[in-house]
Amino acid sequence: MTDKTGLNTLEMNMKEYRELGNAYSTGGGNELFQAIQDPVLVVTPEGMIIDANNAALAAANKTQAEIIGKGICKIIHGGSSPHIQCPLEEFLLTCSPRVEETTLPGLAGEYLLTISPVKDKDGSIRKILLVARELTSYEMTKADAIRTAQMAAIGELAAGVAHEVNNPITGIINFAQLLLDDSEKDSLQAELLEKIVNEGERIALIIKNLLSFARESENNNEPLELTQVIEDSLSLVKHQFKKDGIKIKTNYSEEPCRISGNFTQLQQVILNLISNARFALNERYPTTSPDKKLTISCSPIIKEDGEHVTQIIIKDSGTGIPQGILSRLFDPFFTTKPSGKGTGLGLSISYGIIQNHGGTIKVNSIMNKFTKMIIELPSSGS
Repeated sequence: MTDKTGLNTLEMNMKEYRELGNAYSTGGGNELFQAIQDPVLVVTPEGMIIDANNAALAAANKTQAEIIGKGICKIIHGGSSPHIQCPLEEFLLTCSPRVEETTLPGLAGEYLLTISPVKDKDGSIRKILLVARELTSYEMTKADAIRTAQMAAIGELAAGVAHEVNNPITGIINFAQLLLDDSEKDSLQAELLEKIVNEGERIALIIKNLLSFARESENNNEPLELTQVIEDSLSLVKHQFKKDGIKIKTNYSEEPCRISGNFTQLQQVILNLISNARFALNERYPTTSPDKKLTISCSPIIKEDGEHVTQIIIKDSGTGIPQGILSRLFDPFFTTKPSGKGTGLGLSISYGIIQNHGGTIKVNSIMNKFTKMIIELPSSGS
């Protein structure tokens, strides 16, 4: 019941059994509220849950006492990072209506979440209805297609900006270098010009990364065995992982994992993903722990539509990623790391590389439990 008529009916009936002041003690609701088959939660604009119907309790696998008075992000997302505000909780403060497709691990599924503010007689809003309808497989496929189109548009924008900036920054670097060559060594002028050159080269590197995200780099594809890409990548970081006390486990299929791809680019993807996993594991377990582990699997699979792909799954038991920001994870310059710890381009570049190989990269995560990166690439013949 997500249309305006249904909302008005529900709002009128809610008055019969619940007021904000006694929301914690009633513990129930009228028959209409409990009869709704979709999970329904009533929250304050600050994100505190004040009521939930039976469907919500069943989906969350919790009792009324375990939900009432808790933060909405904690219940439906599994929590959030201390340095990242939950987008849902931020939006609730606006007291505005909204409909979005999202993953809710706390309710164990993919949902269409309808946010409906409830006005009091004086026009104020002290309660907000959240109605979660589980998505069908068709709707999930459609959502993936929309997301792919959005990322393609972002890639075009990134490429346009990169091209526009590339020429002038190259000129700045070259002219500064000419002046630097004619300057007295160890002079103040030489020091400042050297800083201009260094900062210019840093901008040039960012532009190069943006072009990688926009999939404008050369392919140079060749037949590859993906397990070899993974092993070569791990050989570069095994010492760091051992020093951090991180256990690495690999599960490879006995069948060949052959694809057509660019070894260097795919190695860049693997290194970026395991570097993120290392950061998350060290954040959750600063010292040693038996649960401080990274698992990498690789195997050829046949998808439901009959497509033959090779799948890589990189799973860590680190801090996890807040569900509210998963949809933004591959956006350029967006990072889940604290300020100064990341540029926000690593996953964007990885996304571009995998797309350029005709594959997909997805993420699944629950706070303080795990993060799973799933890569699928078209298989090639033996």
